[in-house]
Amino acid sequence: MFGREKIEYKTPEQMLLMRRAGLVVADALDAVRAHVAPGATTADLDSVAADVIAAAGATPSFLGYHGYPAVLCVSVNDEVVHGIPGDRVLEPGDVVSVDCGAVVEGWHGDSAISVVVDGGTQPDADLVATTEAAMWAGIAALAGGERLGAVGEAVEDVVDGAQAAGLNGGAHYGIVQEYVGHGIGTAMHQPPDVLNYRARDRGPRLRPGMCLAVEPMIVRGSRETVVLEDDWTVVTTDGSRAAHWEHSVAVHDDGIWVLTARDGGAARLAELGVTVAPLA
Repeated sequence: MFGREKIEYKTPEQMLLMRRAGLVVADALDAVRAHVAPGATTADLDSVAADVIAAAGATPSFLGYHGYPAVLCVSVNDEVVHGIPGDRVLEPGDVVSVDCGAVVEGWHGDSAISVVVDGGTQPDADLVATTEAAMWAGIAALAGGERLGAVGEAVEDVVDGAQAAGLNGGAHYGIVQEYVGHGIGTAMHQPPDVLNYRARDRGPRLRPGMCLAVEPMIVRGSRETVVLEDDWTVVTTDGSRAAHWEHSVAVHDDGIWVLTARDGGAARLAELGVTVAPLA
């Protein structure tokens, strides 16, 4: 089950269990998205996700993880990741990133979305769209790449292209480097790291049996971050806004399958020339 690099390689049967967890996460995020509106609190969103996960007979991945106190991570505006839900009230124009994980029979699913609350600006909408596009490009790279570093190269290409096209008012987009994607399976976070940027070390060779969380975090300014006194919430040092998108993906003998996307990623990946290969 484990290779030389301590990567946990999954069987098709195990990937099908992960798909069940992935669909629970998809349901939870769909429900949360429907409740993102001015006047809602971040704790309200957490409660919505908790109800969906419980109704499915699944377990939250995040609650209690190294002492984390909530079901979701809800990060607003300059909060990049790991924002703790609470009494913060969402305002028109806020950029809200929601990260969710669930466990089914010991196997994890993990996904994140970013949305702009009613009345947002075009630069914030472009940030969210660019980050989502970068995630899908990274996922598509798993279908044709030889090494895992292809993900980061694809993410960086999308961000560079968005800047060249004049998005973000022609200003710099930053790719957060301290927080990256990861392997996923019987634990939420496993080797290998999935970088969102180019690196000299292109990582392990892509092999069937890998399950990977691809999750770029893009900001509208400096990529530098700091952790707040709650020891969880990561914010940009310059106050710039951030977006975060994530899907869990299975690499198997016949191709790739996005475990946390309801259609397996078929629609978005078709736009990139990649055909999804669901397992039976």
